[in-house]
Amino acid sequence: MGVRYTNQAITTEQQIEILQERGLLIDDIEQAIDVLDTISYFRLAGYWKHFEIDHFTHQFREGSCFSDIVKLYSFDKQLRALLFTAIQTIEVSVRTKIIKHFSPGFGAFWFMDETFALNDARFATNLAVIRKEVSRSHDDFITEHFRRYSEPDLPPVWKTLEVISMGTLSKLYSNFSDATAKHAVAREFGLNHHKFLRSWLECLAVLRNCCAHHSRLSNRVFPVKPKMPERMPNKWITDFSFREQTLYPQLCYLVYWLNSIIPDNTFVVDFKQLLIKYPSVNTRLLGFPYNWEQEPLWR
Repeated sequence: MGVRYTNQAITTEQQIEILQERGLLIDDIEQAIDVLDTISYFRLAGYWKHFEIDHFTHQFREGSCFSDIVKLYSFDKQLRALLFTAIQTIEVSVRTKIIKHFSPGFGAFWFMDETFALNDARFATNLAVIRKEVSRSHDDFITEHFRRYSEPDLPPVWKTLEVISMGTLSKLYSNFSDATAKHAVAREFGLNHHKFLRSWLECLAVLRNCCAHHSRLSNRVFPVKPKMPERMPNKWITDFSFREQTLYPQLCYLVYWLNSIIPDNTFVVDFKQLLIKYPSVNTRLLGFPYNWEQEPLWR
C-alpha cells in the first residue's frame, strides 16, 4: 500500500532553486522563470531526465545546462508538428484505400455485418465505439445524412470511415475477415502482406496520439513495436540492430509509407534540417543507429 501524497505547491523561483541544488546550470534566471511559467515543470522533467546522473536523487550530470533542455523541448515540439503533417497524409490515404477496396465487394455497410469479422466480441466493441464517434461528429456530410436517412442507424462506410478515430480504423481493418481485400490495401502502400499494414496502423494510432496530445517523443519507450520486414519493394533499411521500442523504427515505417503516397515528399529533408537547426540534439535519444544516414530510406 502506498503512502499519502503530502507535497505542497511551490513557486517558480523555488523550482529554479531545486534544479540548481541538483546541479543544473542556469545562466539566465529570468529567462528560466519565463520558460517554467510557460512550460510546466513536470512537462520539462521528461526532457531533463536524460541529463540526470541519478534518477532517484535527480542529480544532474556535470555540465548539464537548462538551455540544452529547452532546446531539446523545442526540437521535440517541431518534430511533432512535422510528424503530424505526415500522419495526416497517411491517415487520409488509408481511409480512402480501405473504402476503395472493401466497399465494392462487401457493400456500403460491411462494418455493421459481423459475418465479415474475425472475432465477434471485437466486432461488437468496435461497432459500439463507431456509433459513439459518429454521434459526436458535426461534419456537414454526417448531419446532412441523418436529416435525410433514418435507416440503417449509421451512414455508409464512405461517410462513417471519415469520422472514426485512427485507433478504431486500425481495429476495424485488423478484424476484417477477407485477407484478399486487406492485401489489396497493403499493396497500395508497397507492403507484401496485410500483417505489416495491420501492425503499422496500430503503431500509427499511438504515434498520432503522442503528437496530438503534445507528448514527448525524445527518449520515449513506445508500447507497440512495428513489424519491420527485412525486404521491401521500395527503398527501405538494411540495418535492424536498432532498439525496437524507440522512435527510430516508428519514423522508418512512416517515411516508407509516406513515400508510397507522395514519392516527392520532403519529410527526410525537413527532418535533417531540423537536426541541423538543433545540433545539440543527440539522435541516439531517438533510437537512431550510428549509420542511419547511409540507409537507402534516409538518403
